[in-house]
Amino acid sequence: MILKMKIPMLFLLLLALTATKCEEENKDLKTGNEPIEEVINDDVAIDLGVQVGATKMDEYLPILKNKNIALLVNQTSTVVETHLVDVLLEKGISIKKIFAPEHGFRGEADAGEQVKDGKDAKTGIPLISLYGEDKKPTAEHLQGIDIVIFDIQDVGTRFYTYISSMSYVMEACAENNIDFMVLDRPNPNGHYVDGPVLKRKYQSFVGLHQVPVVHGMTVGEYAQMVNNEGWLKGKIKCNLTVIKCENYDHKTFYELPIKPSPNLPNIRSVYLYPSLCFFEGTTASAGRGTNKQFQIYGHPDFKQGDFTFTPKSMPGAKYPKFDGIECNGFDLTTLDLKEFQEMGRLNLRYLMHFYENFENKKDFFLENKFFDKLAGNSTLRWQIINGKSEEEIRNSWQKDLVAFKKIRGEYLLYDDF
Repeated sequence: MILKMKIPMLFLLLLALTATKCEEENKDLKTGNEPIEEVINDDVAIDLGVQVGATKMDEYLPILKNKNIALLVNQTSTVVETHLVDVLLEKGISIKKIFAPEHGFRGEADAGEQVKDGKDAKTGIPLISLYGEDKKPTAEHLQGIDIVIFDIQDVGTRFYTYISSMSYVMEACAENNIDFMVLDRPNPNGHYVDGPVLKRKYQSFVGLHQVPVVHGMTVGEYAQMVNNEGWLKGKIKCNLTVIKCENYDHKTFYELPIKPSPNLPNIRSVYLYPSLCFFEGTTASAGRGTNKQFQIYGHPDFKQGDFTFTPKSMPGAKYPKFDGIECNGFDLTTLDLKEFQEMGRLNLRYLMHFYENFENKKDFFLENKFFDKLAGNSTLRWQIINGKSEEEIRNSWQKDLVAFKKIRGEYLLYDDF
């Protein structure tokens, strides 16, 4: 269900002027290296009705009063257009520490790049990295803290690491008798569930729990599941509070107002990410080093394709695959966004077709077996190598998916699709 409101004429005029400016600036379309836009801005229906948990201050400010607070937040943690940190400080809330996930507090660090401890330049609040030496807060980090708040925009895939950081912080809170609160946000990929369920043997920071690639849950729903299914270490539980969204369900289209990480610049990349992220475990490029990240894919030696692009070092992609080398492949930016909304499944054909037509098959999957961590098993890699059909591969997921969906249903906070 898409919630819409009438947009004032002045706003439409501003949009038109912005679009004209973008057309003038975005040149060299053949290379895929146009300027990156900070705000997600595709020409699709805009949902103005959803209220994220952070806006419902009447529900959570009374809980925070006279408490010492720590936050797990990044650039997406806003109340309308103001960062949650600034809002809470203005309301007199005592913020003692900020925990920073992958990409850092400001969301500018490269994927996989270690984030350093420090201080927030604006407020002076200590910053503790959870994407460096420590993935989980220590007892010392949490000393004197009464409650930790999680408010980060997720995209609904198992290998997007914000939910792994959330799980580790929940675990630390449970161990140290500290409350944990989630200010919930919509899941832009919350309208379906698909992909292989992770096998425990392949547990890693890009796959911490036994869920499918696309789990179809908000972070608040996911936190409830992790807490109550005994997935924290020693099956401990934290004292969890979830501040729900308003005017949202799992059929709602929600366009993210701020890009959730450097390489997901727009809603199309968010929709394609669950399918194209598998290329990260292969020799092929998924567009890092261009402004069409996770919307294009290719390789210098690929003989087919109708599109070329040349990755270049840039913020968020300091060392992209094939830096400065032209790649041959495919551009998915012309596909209708409604197709992604209506498809409700992973698209394995991108990966399978590329492998089928890639000449040097023995070097296609990276030796570090990162592909298996992304898939949550080694089965998918061998199915592709052995030429299994898409139907055969999908059938192999179904038993585990049915079991997961039953668990998932117990923790949904919003009407399902």
